[in-house]
Amino acid sequence: MNANPKVSIGMPVYNGEAFIKEAINSILNQTFQDFELIISDNASTDETQEICHFYATQDQRIQYYRNEFNMGAAWNQSQVVKLAKGDYFKWAHHDDLCAPELLEKCAKVLDQNSSIVLCYPQTMIINQWNNPIEQSSDGFDLRSTKAHQRFRKYHQLVRYGNLCNPFHGLIRANILKKTPIVGSYPSSDLVLLGELVLYGEFSEIPEILFFKRDHPNNSIRAYPTYRERIAWYDPTKKDQLYLTKWKWFLEYLRAIQSAPITLLEKTLCYLQMLQWLTWNWLWLLKDIFKAITWPIIKLFLSFKSKPKLDSNSSILSTINQEQNS
Repeated sequence: MNANPKVSIGMPVYNGEAFIKEAINSILNQTFQDFELIISDNASTDETQEICHFYATQDQRIQYYRNEFNMGAAWNQSQVVKLAKGDYFKWAHHDDLCAPELLEKCAKVLDQNSSIVLCYPQTMIINQWNNPIEQSSDGFDLRSTKAHQRFRKYHQLVRYGNLCNPFHGLIRANILKKTPIVGSYPSSDLVLLGELVLYGEFSEIPEILFFKRDHPNNSIRAYPTYRERIAWYDPTKKDQLYLTKWKWFLEYLRAIQSAPITLLEKTLCYLQMLQWLTWNWLWLLKDIFKAITWPIIKLFLSFKSKPKLDSNSSILSTINQEQNS
């Protein structure tokens, strides 16, 4: 195994037996072979462990780690970055596919231009049978030399939400490790992109080389509400108060403050956040209202989670108590 691979690929997984073989094969079939594949298994209960063990014995570039407990998606996605040794890093989810040329073409762009921190290809959305559904138009080709211009364009792209496909591109690992990586809150991947764009340019390869799978069991469909997704990111935060929009706002401010840009650029980025406030003021107010009413909401959630006894169970319980007495 190469102790210093050019590219590190991190695959966080939980119960991925349905698609993980295809995902691993699409990585092993890359034309660019100087990589390591780090698989972090979040205590899967299906056949994921057996599948990954098999591949790890067949290819020494594959490192398989298994967590004793499910640490949450955010921890797992960050963990594969911390284990990475390569110059460039790429996330590879267990249900997505990569064209054979993806690593080669993205690495070439990063090699040739040090001002680019992230390179990604165009994306095709596929279903569980690998049939194409639609091409995703990302538009994150953010090539301005001015950080505030890239930051403004980024916010325009994500204002109404985004599939976040550039998250799966090739990223300079030394820069990625300067960030909090993936936070334990919804859309932390988008906030991460917003921080990375302060460090340098994004480049889009005008070819479909990434295939993102949409299926009934993916995280967005399985955990549709903010409350469910927060618990998916971090199980310890289940049914806790979380002000998501305010978290985004504060994380953007932190990112600007820590970015290696001039004071003028920081000021212009802060001004962009004033516009962000005008776009999101209603959601921010809703978060405040949720905080005020949280004691009532928490009481409702605790009542809702209590198991209910039917009438027959109540009668049987009464009979048993009388017999015991």
